[in-house]
Amino acid sequence: MRATPDVPRPLLSDALRSDTVAVIAELKRRSPSKGVLNNALNAGQSVLFERGGAAAISVLTEPEFFGGTIEDLVAVRAAVALPLLRKDFHVDPMQLIEARMAGASAVLLIVRALSPDELPRMLTAARHLELESVVEVRTEHELERALDAGAEIIGVNSRDLETLEVDETVPQRLIPRIPPQVLSVWESGVSTIEDVARAAACGADAVLVGSALSRSNDPEALVRTLAGVTRKERRG
Repeated sequence: MRATPDVPRPLLSDALRSDTVAVIAELKRRSPSKGVLNNALNAGQSVLFERGGAAAISVLTEPEFFGGTIEDLVAVRAAVALPLLRKDFHVDPMQLIEARMAGASAVLLIVRALSPDELPRMLTAARHLELESVVEVRTEHELERALDAGAEIIGVNSRDLETLEVDETVPQRLIPRIPPQVLSVWESGVSTIEDVARAAACGADAVLVGSALSRSNDPEALVRTLAGVTRKERRG
């Protein structure tokens, strides 16, 4: 892997603080639930996301299930100036070092993939590397673990990682419980402006959009449409 120049990375947290629900646009070739989405995707897609008004870009680097590579992250960092979220199954601090070298601004940490001791260690390791973390949860217990570990950005996944089913009541139930000083991201199942409006109604600061953009004939226009929903304050 060719490392990116060690320059200041834009903060994901800054990008998600906006008057509108921020769109994290995802570079995603395939998924376990939908199969192949668009194998031709490359860093050029991220330029369209940026032009459309995406606040940040998520880059899937997991090869087996999502068809991504760490080189995708390097290429996207060279193509755009937006904050980059490396989305992968991070379980080892060495992966965080790799993410930083490749130009990530933030990494995904999935609560159910990390033990009670591992989660705070990974959060601390990420901070030492000047990486922010999106801590993914799906239950009240996982949300409690994330908050106790000091998570500053919490993603609520509407997709069950075991059954692959989407249940939008999960983020609708959990996001209002996230303290207002902690940023919240609605993950999965977002493809229309109505979906973003539902996320806004429960107080989401951002939505993560993957499959809909991968399949879109005009991803720039779709991002522009999704990025126009006014954010609502979350009282917690």
